[in-house]
Amino acid sequence: MKLYHKATLPEGFTAAAVASGIKKSGKLDLALLYSDKPAKATCVFTSNKIQAAPLLLNKKNLKANKLYRAIIINSGNANCFTGQAGLKDAQETARLLARALGINKKNILVASTGIIGKKLPLDKIKKAIPHLVLAISKGGINRANKAIMTTDTFSKEATVKFNIGNRAITICGIAKGAGMIAPNMATMLAFIMTDVNITQPALDKALRTAVDNSFNCITVDGCMSTNDMAVVLANGAIKNPIIDFNNHFKLFNSALNLVCLELAKMIVQDAEGSSKFIKIEVGGLKNSQEAKKIALAIANSNLFKTAVYGENPNFGRIVAAAGASGVEIKEKELKIKVSPLHKKNIDIQVSLNRGNASAIVYTSDLTPEYVKINAEYN
Repeated sequence: MKLYHKATLPEGFTAAAVASGIKKSGKLDLALLYSDKPAKATCVFTSNKIQAAPLLLNKKNLKANKLYRAIIINSGNANCFTGQAGLKDAQETARLLARALGINKKNILVASTGIIGKKLPLDKIKKAIPHLVLAISKGGINRANKAIMTTDTFSKEATVKFNIGNRAITICGIAKGAGMIAPNMATMLAFIMTDVNITQPALDKALRTAVDNSFNCITVDGCMSTNDMAVVLANGAIKNPIIDFNNHFKLFNSALNLVCLELAKMIVQDAEGSSKFIKIEVGGLKNSQEAKKIALAIANSNLFKTAVYGENPNFGRIVAAAGASGVEIKEKELKIKVSPLHKKNIDIQVSLNRGNASAIVYTSDLTPEYVKINAEYN
């Protein structure tokens, strides 16, 4: 199994991106991911009770249909808190793309990211879609991964290649996210494509497991957004013997976990205004749920995050956050180890010595630049 920090599309997939004018900057803001043949789809969505129109549309379609050909993504406008008009705009976006591609609109997933509460400029998308379709190519992924960005400073991309018998499998993922990052899920979009032949139940479970081990183990500011989704399309183009729970599932699951974890780490590395990448490992618990709860309590502590930014070795911030996690902790059990704070990458190790379970969470420091970015974001 080999990991590459670049996007290489699997067999049967192409991509494209254009600047439609949604972003005033004139940067790329409309992306398309396309499969030559119907692909099995599985998605995980934000647990926020306010959800954007694209998510509502996708959830409705996924109940009746599990085969998809395309994903269209716009940045610069979230199409959220826009009521029925927003839902109609999402539906119309899918219809316009379906007509241009010659496919059914129900075979299209829609995603948006950007400002909440503003009407989607559908006229700009309508004019751009023909150009978007004409631009489809293998190399288009290198523009698509930039078109989905908002406050990101670099594109997030990862590819894993591995073999099943004599078949070479590819899993490729791109993501966006830098702020409003918290578990279940955050202001992030992740789009993963693979040419593997796999059953729907196995694909569903693999994504849920991968998300729990990656995107649900990162936090930047503890804030959850409204548009977040992780999706996998599997088109079976490589024609391997089908993967199910009894055949090669662990191998596929490991590869998908690796792609998702790399993308998740990149989101934290690009956290808005951050100067530190922090790994928090909590061990010695009876179960991993307790360990993760403590780790997230520390990771979401503003006092802890600002102390790391100031390179202030005040371990009391860690003690206080752990004690406030809701997990029963005795002072004599708690052991803390912190790597040198002047470095970019910081390791925090917390142990309670009451079991063998552990959890790892990734976060960033909290800086004045974070405040500036979000004070001016409109």
